[in-house]
Amino acid sequence: MDTEKKKLPIGIENFEKLRKNNFYYVDKTGFIRELLQNPAEVTLFTRPRRFGKSLNMSMLKCFFGMDGDKEIFQGLEIMEEPELCRKYMGKFPVLSLSLKDIDADSFETAFAVAARLVNKEAWDHYYLLGSGKLTQSEKQAFQELLEKDMGKPVFCGSLALLSRLLEKHHGQKVIILIDEYDVPLAKAHAQGYYEEMITLIRSLFHQALKTNSSLQMAVLTGCMRISKESIFTGLNNLNVLTVADVRLDGCFGFTDGEVKSLLEYYGLIDKYGVVKEWYDGYRFGDVDIYCPWDVINYCALLRSDPNARPENYWANSSGNGAVRRFIQEAGNRGTTKREIESLIAGELVTKEIRPEITYPDMYRSIENIWSVLFTTGYLTQRGRGEGRSFRLAIPNLEVRELFITQIMDMFKKDAQQDGEALEALCHALQGGDAKEAQRQLRNYLKKTISIRDTFARKELKENFYHGMLLGLLAFKGNWAVSSNREAGEGYADILAEIDGGDEPMGIVIEVKYARDGNLDAACQEALAQIGKRQYGNVFYDEDIVKVLQYGIAFYKDKCKVLLSEGR
Repeated sequence: MDTEKKKLPIGIENFEKLRKNNFYYVDKTGFIRELLQNPAEVTLFTRPRRFGKSLNMSMLKCFFGMDGDKEIFQGLEIMEEPELCRKYMGKFPVLSLSLKDIDADSFETAFAVAARLVNKEAWDHYYLLGSGKLTQSEKQAFQELLEKDMGKPVFCGSLALLSRLLEKHHGQKVIILIDEYDVPLAKAHAQGYYEEMITLIRSLFHQALKTNSSLQMAVLTGCMRISKESIFTGLNNLNVLTVADVRLDGCFGFTDGEVKSLLEYYGLIDKYGVVKEWYDGYRFGDVDIYCPWDVINYCALLRSDPNARPENYWANSSGNGAVRRFIQEAGNRGTTKREIESLIAGELVTKEIRPEITYPDMYRSIENIWSVLFTTGYLTQRGRGEGRSFRLAIPNLEVRELFITQIMDMFKKDAQQDGEALEALCHALQGGDAKEAQRQLRNYLKKTISIRDTFARKELKENFYHGMLLGLLAFKGNWAVSSNREAGEGYADILAEIDGGDEPMGIVIEVKYARDGNLDAACQEALAQIGKRQYGNVFYDEDIVKVLQYGIAFYKDKCKVLLSEGR
């Protein structure tokens, strides 16, 4: 690995730290110009998690704030705008809050965390206590923000009060930055104190953003666009830029050109196709976007292991509850089930998107879940339909793999609850009854979402059915089931050793996906492979003489089971 190269900024969200400590930076300072050329008193950007929202907010604080080292902007795009820099750079007092750490199991604890955030911000402006421009009563009001036992009324008026005091001291209106504004609401909804939290945040925002004459500009970020009626009541100066908006559409996430430059810098341009297939595919406005978190993490892995397989970074960094709930809800809806199959196949589904919903409404209808998946990045747009409808798609292989994993998890859970059917399947396999095993498998396939895609390679399709069979066979506690175990002259898909006392037996299963729908031919191919590579030898070497060999082929929701006994 070339140690002379800049460090990859994994998890670095502090702009000044990134610029001063030799980290690679994808220049997003053009965001400042675009923001100022699209003026609004309050702007909300909604983007999925891990797309650079926090780093951009830190960049804004460094640019507009009166303190800090402005040399960190040298060589960046924004410095090509000298008049803009002269007018705005370092000219404003800035209040900056990140609400993403407000995660608690009770409202009281959540409020205490929120109060500490405001308390810390107040301490950052401790110099106000010595200001000759503030009255004694104003200093006493400020003193309350420095106290640890801040009450709710003081908290709700805190940003408005700080704005007024900062404007009076500096003679300049204030910029307010609020990052991940909706995280406290998501946590509160999950823990059962949503109404209390939304009342608190609504009051904070109302005083800071609506009735604040000291406000120059405010920028907020979040994942969800919460309805005005629930949190932004009466806020007529709010400009919302969602993932569908073409304004400032390339300011979050990496563009194709930015990814190519990064890969070229680290000598990884030969991995461009893999990176694009796995981590590109998001569409913000009119720009195709990669997930930065994924690209940076995979590049770091490749620098250590040039042959490393892509991993699920973004999808594994959260609970993925929306996808889980979506698949659960689809189980009882034939139309939605077919739509999920189409999405996994790489096809498009047209749906009306509801941009403004509340957390309690997220899962109240399947239509709302479509909107949640779109907003949070699990689905992306491939064009507009009529009105508020979009042509939706799964963005890339990473997210597609997540969908399949969730489908498999649900399938295994449901299958384990049907002990009678599982017993019948295992009894058929143990007894050499291929037709009955085939019948039982077909029944299971009818109950789950099938992988019938052109989007995936053949081996990925086989992996899905392979995993499904493993989940079913795990039902038998006295079966020692292994996957991809070395056997004979290769690796068998599935081996099952059955403890039968004096007469143990072994089962070998090779799984094939019949791409052309010819199940018989695929089964014969599977059996031929078992014989040629002598997978059964793993049992014969242990003096297990009864071995059943199965070739099992799948195609969409159909399957074929053929049996060949060993020696």
